[in-house]
Amino acid sequence: MTVDARHAIHSDRPAKTAWQRGRLLALGSVLVAALLLGHELVPNRWGNLGSLVQTFLPWLGLAVPLGILAALVRRSALAILVVLLPLVAWIWVFLPQIRPPEPAPADLTVVQHNASDTNTDVAGTAEVLLAAEPDVVTLTEVSRETAEQYTRAFGEALPHHETQGTVGVWSRYPLRDATPVDIRPEGVEATWDRCLRVVIRREDAAVTLFVAHLPSVRFGSGGFETGLRNASALQLANAVAAEESEAVLVAGDLNAVLADDAIAPLTNLVTAPTTGFELTYPATFPVVQIDHVLARGATVTETRALPRTPSDHLPILARIDTPSS
Repeated sequence: MTVDARHAIHSDRPAKTAWQRGRLLALGSVLVAALLLGHELVPNRWGNLGSLVQTFLPWLGLAVPLGILAALVRRSALAILVVLLPLVAWIWVFLPQIRPPEPAPADLTVVQHNASDTNTDVAGTAEVLLAAEPDVVTLTEVSRETAEQYTRAFGEALPHHETQGTVGVWSRYPLRDATPVDIRPEGVEATWDRCLRVVIRREDAAVTLFVAHLPSVRFGSGGFETGLRNASALQLANAVAAEESEAVLVAGDLNAVLADDAIAPLTNLVTAPTTGFELTYPATFPVVQIDHVLARGATVTETRALPRTPSDHLPILARIDTPSS
């Protein structure tokens, strides 16, 4: 006997049917579906709610199994039926990402990794990165000391290197025109140095590479605090927009998912593959991809996360089809 039936024995109201129970569950499913389909309409007021929703958008899919379980417990046919709405909405939004990638050419392999400023196992980290046979490795959160250690660890495999502040590039190909790029948000001290522009010089063509580490986001008294990151992303976008090279890459820890409209000034200029969920942070249980390799005038044909290093981020590998190919 259900709770509603037992309650009906002691009241004048008839027991609710399976189509009458679970109305709140059904309403919740409708709201989740609306959030999935209309996430771009969620404003960034109230503690940057829009950025928060877009950062964790794929995880709204958990509402489907949880909704089904709750509907079964509640014995609600209505809730079981309506829970299909967020399922359909999730598939509609993420279908491009869950499709198997189509084989595509690539002539340049880039590995990006936030190596972590607390990571002391340089040799072990370099071993993981070199196992992917990269042409270029970009690192963030490196010090002058660890940068020298990475140079020795990469050795002849990546003999060319440039560093700037806490970011660096190691390459199979010669590098030239290394230039610091100021992406400091207003009010941040001058010692904050997290962006480098360099040209990868290949025999048939050159590719301009920006390596950047945008400010972290935090949960604080103001909600999802993204102001510094957004300001830095705008500075980086301005630098990329002013770049005259045909092929441009942006690699780094952007502390943002690509779906976050708050960094649209940058992501409108450079693109990434539309397939796959290559989550990179935190390394113990990745829930978001905030480490990226993006391109303009070239095509990132594949990205995939690499095995874990002692860092709190997973490395990300990108295969790129450049104009020379």
